[in-house]
Amino acid sequence: MLSELIQLSFDKIMQTRAYTVVVLGAIDKRFAIYTDPSIGRMLQMYLTGVEKPRPLTHDLIDLIFKGLNVRIRQVVINDLQETTYFARLFLEQYNGDIRHIIEIDARPSDCITLALMNNVPVYCTRDVLERSVPIDE
Repeated sequence: MLSELIQLSFDKIMQTRAYTVVVLGAIDKRFAIYTDPSIGRMLQMYLTGVEKPRPLTHDLIDLIFKGLNVRIRQVVINDLQETTYFARLFLEQYNGDIRHIIEIDARPSDCITLALMNNVPVYCTRDVLERSVPIDE
């Protein structure tokens, strides 16, 4: 079943000791995804351009993709069960003239980090957007 995709923008990140809140926005609604504080630190380091002495996990994944000539095409947040969001990471690799698209189940927080690192779009399905809890300032 095909579902309408809505492009999201990365709005902001808020951090506490216990969790990180990633706020995503569509034209008419904003919602939050809660994740581990370590993901929040990684996102903040990437967004602020902090030099890292050694590659971190997302850097490693990104370097592996580049080494294998794999491009991240898009991220789709495709499900919401209670308060847990689910996402799919879409990868592209060419083998000669044949284009392979690989779809991988992944945590939205990891997908968003990789999407920001590679400047690729993040979408959610219309159903997820309608079922997400809106947030206001």
